[in-house]
Amino acid sequence: MEKTALITGSSRGIGRATAKKLASYGYNVCVNCVERDDLADELVLQIKNEGGSAIAFKADVSDRKQVDAMVDKIKSEFGPISLLVNNAGVAGQALFQDVTDKMWDRYFNVNLNGARNTIQAVLPDMIHEKKGVIVNVSSIWGLHGASCEVTYSCTKHALIGLTKSLAMELAPSGIRVNCVAPGVIDTDMLQVLDREVREGLADETPLGRLGTPEDIANAICFLASDEASFITGQVLVSDGGFIG
Repeated sequence: MEKTALITGSSRGIGRATAKKLASYGYNVCVNCVERDDLADELVLQIKNEGGSAIAFKADVSDRKQVDAMVDKIKSEFGPISLLVNNAGVAGQALFQDVTDKMWDRYFNVNLNGARNTIQAVLPDMIHEKKGVIVNVSSIWGLHGASCEVTYSCTKHALIGLTKSLAMELAPSGIRVNCVAPGVIDTDMLQVLDREVREGLADETPLGRLGTPEDIANAICFLASDEASFITGQVLVSDGGFIG
C-alpha cells in the first residue's frame, strides 16, 4: 500500500528536511506552505528529479477550509494520508506585557489550532483504515519555558498535551501520536537573532553546536517508522542536551 505524508510548513527548515527524507523512504509527500510557494515548488521539482513523488499546496493551517481543500486534493492525487507531520508554526520574542491580542491569537491559531485542523481533516480515513501516524513538532520551550517567549511556549506546551491525550484516545484504532521537541535549531527562525546570541546558544548546548533541520527530520522519521511501532504518546527531545 502506498504511503502518503502531509508535512505542514515544509517549504523550508525542519519541514523541508523532513519532506526530503520521507520522499527518499518512498512516501508520496505533500509540501505545504503559506507564503513561499516558490520554495515549495522548487522542493517538489527536486524530489521528482530524484525519483520521488510530491505535490505542493499553499494553505494556511489556521484556516479550516483551506486545510480541508488541501487534504481533499492530496487524497485525489495519492489516496488517504497515512502520516501527518504538524510542523507549521510561528515564533517570536516579546515581553509578556507587550503581547497583543493579535499576536496571541495568531500564535495559537497557527501552532495549536493548525494542528487541530489538520488532525481532524485526516482522522476519518486513519480511523477507517485502523492505522496511521501523527507527529507533532513542539519545542523544548514547551517543556522548559523561555523568557520573552511566553506565547510561543504556551502553544508548544499545549501541543504536548494534545499529543499525550490524543495518543490515548486513538491507540485502540491503531493510530500512533507522538511529538518531537527540538532544541536550538539553525533555521530561518534563528537567523533573526544576533550572531553573538546564536554562538552563545551553541556554546550552551552540551554537544557544542546548534541542531540542524536534518537532526529533527531524523527524529520525526524514526517516530513515523515501523521501528517505533510500540511508541505512542511520547515526547522525543532532540536538543543536544540543552535542557538536560
